[in-house]
Amino acid sequence: MKKALLFPGQGSQTVGMGKELAEQFPAARAVFDEVDGALSQKLSSVIFDGPQEILTLTENAQPAIMATSIAALRVLEKETGFSVREQAAFVLGHSLGEYSALCAAGALTLSDTAKLLRLRGQAMQRAMPAGQGAMAALLGADYALAKEIADEAARTGVCVVANDNAPGQVVVSGAKAAVERACEIAKSKGVKRAVLLDVSAPFHCPLMAPAAQAMKEALASAKISAPCVPLVTNVTASAESNPDVIRRLLVEQVTGMVRWRESILYIKDQGVTRAIEIGAGKVLAGLNKRIAPEMETSNVGIPADLAAMTGMEH
Repeated sequence: MKKALLFPGQGSQTVGMGKELAEQFPAARAVFDEVDGALSQKLSSVIFDGPQEILTLTENAQPAIMATSIAALRVLEKETGFSVREQAAFVLGHSLGEYSALCAAGALTLSDTAKLLRLRGQAMQRAMPAGQGAMAALLGADYALAKEIADEAARTGVCVVANDNAPGQVVVSGAKAAVERACEIAKSKGVKRAVLLDVSAPFHCPLMAPAAQAMKEALASAKISAPCVPLVTNVTASAESNPDVIRRLLVEQVTGMVRWRESILYIKDQGVTRAIEIGAGKVLAGLNKRIAPEMETSNVGIPADLAAMTGMEH
């Protein structure tokens, strides 16, 4: 049975995530302690105890979601003997989750991953003054229709498809007026719902170019090793193991579309029959049900999940 590990992105954060793992397993606690040290900040107390509005700040949410994912993975490895190298065919992550995936596959150290995500969060926040950009989910639209809507709305300003998440869930991003226009166009084209998202910046669109430049500079000096299993990248929706290519794609990913639907179809075509979402929430498991319902998907994010995994990993 071929398995892939999936790592969630922004929006999966909740106060208290990872807390039970840290309380019950030293392997998880060690991850949060290392991230706290790398950032010179007690991020773990924000993750475990809030407040939610501080956790949700992009510069906190990004390393926090990653830390929770890696803590869950370390516990899975320690308690069940799971080995990424021996038992996963691919790793993939949604947006910032790509960094979690690279850390999981040994391409980035945990400390470097935390620092890069802190910088990425700050750079994305700075790229656009608050309130000038927006993102909206077009529920019930497929990629082709969403692109048609975004292209029409782009006459008002920047508007592109940012996330092709699953059939019926596509997100557009750009200048606020253009995204609001896209919501109106969507309704006129029979899209079930168009919902403005509660985000602090218009991610994965050309307005994030300053953030991409900041990441290019940061990644230039970051040590990236070849991952022990291939990364399926957001930008190409195909497998990559070359550190130089990964470095370039991580920069492109800041302004590029997250090709999640295609990424899941890619691993399915490569023979993956089982996916494990590692970390907070069950967003990716939900998307999998829409993209590849025949793929078995499970979650590892809380201690109760581990009991279900024991015996299944051998």
